Amino acid sequence: MKLKVLGCSGGIGGNLRTTSFLLDRDILIDAGTGVGELSLTELVAIEHIFITHSHLDHIACIPLLLDSVGFMRDRPLTIYAIEETLEILKQHIFNWKIWPDFSVIPNVQRPIMRYQPIKMGETIALNGRKITVIPANHTVPAVGYHLDSGNASLVFSGDTTTNDALWQVVNQIENLRYLIIETAFPDSEKDLAMLSKHLCPSLLGEELAKFKRDAEVFITHLKPGEIELTMQEIENLAGRLRPAMLLNNQEFDL
Repeated sequence: MKLKVLGCSGGIGGNLRTTSFLLDRDILIDAGTGVGELSLTELVAIEHIFITHSHLDHIACIPLLLDSVGFMRDRPLTIYAIEETLEILKQHIFNWKIWPDFSVIPNVQRPIMRYQPIKMGETIALNGRKITVIPANHTVPAVGYHLDSGNASLVFSGDTTTNDALWQVVNQIENLRYLIIETAFPDSEKDLAMLSKHLCPSLLGEELAKFKRDAEVFITHLKPGEIELTMQEIENLAGRLRPAMLLNNQEFDL
């Protein structure tokens, strides 16, 4: 199993792209603006999209992907998300006002897209790859994902603030190799981080103190213009783990 970072920024500008990861050739974990870097051939190969939550920086490219290559596919692309997230997509995106409803195009019997509800703690197995839904704590219903090849695991927190339920799950993963966790704001904007249910370096330090596994830690969702400051604060506060900044095009072998 190989995970490639297509986008990992909390915004855009220059070569910054919002959250999306490509698992092998056929699975997306979130579908932010990073998906736009893929070729048409690569887009056609995608069969499954797992969404953490409904915010635009995590779903922006789903409508455009479907419109660009849907007619080139011979089976539906499957969108996995918790029920609350799927309802938001149905009501506010694929509603014929913002974008066409590809779950009935070209017809109900042979749609370009289909919805697949998932539940907290559920594991989806796809050709030997296991993707498990794990807790997140955000301003809208949200989840993270645990990716397991059998040999090694990676956890992606999704967008979250302080979250004891996450660590209860993560600390039980014996083959955990990588943790990707968000930190959106520097400590000078801690009030904003708490209001928007994101992490800042001081909150991240408190969260990582609950982390009992020996794994590499990477920081995602940094806000443009505050990257260096936030990472310096993380370096000062994160203790033994020494988190590194996640980078576009970075790859993880599992």
